[in-house]
Amino acid sequence: MDPVLPTMVGTIFLMLLVGGVLKFLGQPQIIAYLLAGVLIGPHGLALISDAELIHRLGALGVVLLLFFVGMEVVPEKLKSRWRIPVVGTLLQIIFCFLPVAAIGVMFDWSWARIALLTFVVSLSSSAVVIRLLQDRNELSTGFGQDMLGVLLVQDLLVIPMLIVIGLFGGQQVDMHSLSMQLIGVVLMGGLLIWIFSGRQMKLPFGEHIRSDHELQVFAALAICFGLALLTGVLELSTALGAFIGGMLVSAARETQWVHHKLETFKVVFVALFFLAVGMSVDLDFVAKHWWQVSLVVVAVFIVGTLVNGLILRGLGYAWRESFYGGAVLAQIGEFSFVLAAVGLQAAIITNSGYQLALSVISLSLLLGPIWISLGRVCFRPVIEDA
Repeated sequence: MDPVLPTMVGTIFLMLLVGGVLKFLGQPQIIAYLLAGVLIGPHGLALISDAELIHRLGALGVVLLLFFVGMEVVPEKLKSRWRIPVVGTLLQIIFCFLPVAAIGVMFDWSWARIALLTFVVSLSSSAVVIRLLQDRNELSTGFGQDMLGVLLVQDLLVIPMLIVIGLFGGQQVDMHSLSMQLIGVVLMGGLLIWIFSGRQMKLPFGEHIRSDHELQVFAALAICFGLALLTGVLELSTALGAFIGGMLVSAARETQWVHHKLETFKVVFVALFFLAVGMSVDLDFVAKHWWQVSLVVVAVFIVGTLVNGLILRGLGYAWRESFYGGAVLAQIGEFSFVLAAVGLQAAIITNSGYQLALSVISLSLLLGPIWISLGRVCFRPVIEDA
């Protein structure tokens, strides 16, 4: 018998056991995946020492997650509600910059570090937010579409953030990479414009695909991974390509059945993503610097909720929905791991600062579902379709 097999089945059993207990207690399954990752990871029981494999599978889970989210996007709602995602995201970055800059000036940080930390804390987790909104049937509402729009704009801003971090770190801008990214932005932008124009996509051999469910699955996955490959080659996010692929599939009549067929695959790989996040939490570092980590995590949730809540209120939301939305967007996103790693490579932060950022991001993802649930209980928003 493969000696790795007992470890793998034990891992799956532990994840299911923790998930079952938390589900019985009424908690989101995301928390179970994260806690299982902490327990089995190299800093916990060390059942799995090769965290890199889990991270790669988890990254595939994010691609599939955003593919399914793209299938649920309603272009008409996003077109009619563009103001909150675009204006709200830009205001969020500006208002995150102000407190970070104040702290940075107090502790004599460089402007490079201030910019990096602003970018890190201004991103929200697409995986956490989308999963919770789906579980509560809020993703298709006007509120859910606004939250989805904010997440999409944040993901699009990751590329210019990476360029700014590289410039602060003294790195020369690679003109070849920049050219490829510009080509990718033009192509994906044109595709999005075509989708939002309201025209329905017709796939080649549509009649055969419509009558064969297996062909529908093949066609949908080919669109998903094909566009993910294209955006990856063009040095953009593969998840962005998968998201646009989901929107294309949604616009094609031939693949409308495919959503339910692929649901199982999405659940498995999304679980692996959150398992990987839990495994990345260094318990020794957290225990040694618990007060620093705790202080930053609490500040992230409170400041994030207040800033996003006030922005949503200023853009027309009622008070309860505004601060519930603030709680939804308060946790730090998975793309912040990438920004922190680039900051370390550019010598903007030290290894200790990187471990602090990693711990704060991981714990914010771990505690994010609890904070969102607490925000819903406290503010009791009235979420209506629009």
